[in-house]
Amino acid sequence: MKHLFTTLLVLCTTVVFAQEFNKEIVQEDGKKFMVGKINLEGLHAEPYQQWFHQGMKTYPVDETLVKLFKKDLAQYNIKLFLGTWCGDSKRETPRFIKILEAADFPMEQLEIIALDRRKEHYKKSPTGEEKGLNIIKVPTMVFFKNGAEINRIVERPIASLEEDMAQIVQNKPYIPNYAQ
Repeated sequence: MKHLFTTLLVLCTTVVFAQEFNKEIVQEDGKKFMVGKINLEGLHAEPYQQWFHQGMKTYPVDETLVKLFKKDLAQYNIKLFLGTWCGDSKRETPRFIKILEAADFPMEQLEIIALDRRKEHYKKSPTGEEKGLNIIKVPTMVFFKNGAEINRIVERPIASLEEDMAQIVQNKPYIPNYAQ
């Protein structure tokens, strides 16, 4: 019984540490930003909720375009790389989340990773989710299907988020900003 309790304690501790979300860095000037995996609860918390809620409230989703990709979007996994300190991320992230909600996207298929702003860790996460993905600008929304990257939206959409997402999900030609 003692061994079972110890094993369960180790397993629970491992799961808790493996699932750490919304890690926050407080700079010398008192400004905060998140790094690593974050969830929507983190974006609804202070000081992030101000820009997140405002962006969600004011963005008018193009429902007509969402209907074009709504059914097929659920076949994708999406990694959203952002900086909670970045103006482009503050503008595009709430819009993107609002579109995903309008499309009834299964949010468990969305992974949100906040990247660091400090010089020695710039645009990196503490657990390296960005490695091998060539994340040069934030936000970057990477669309995966069957484990393979299909395409991405980098920093800002070419036409609109809805139009760009429709192009990606419908496998139409789409070249993101800063394409290599």
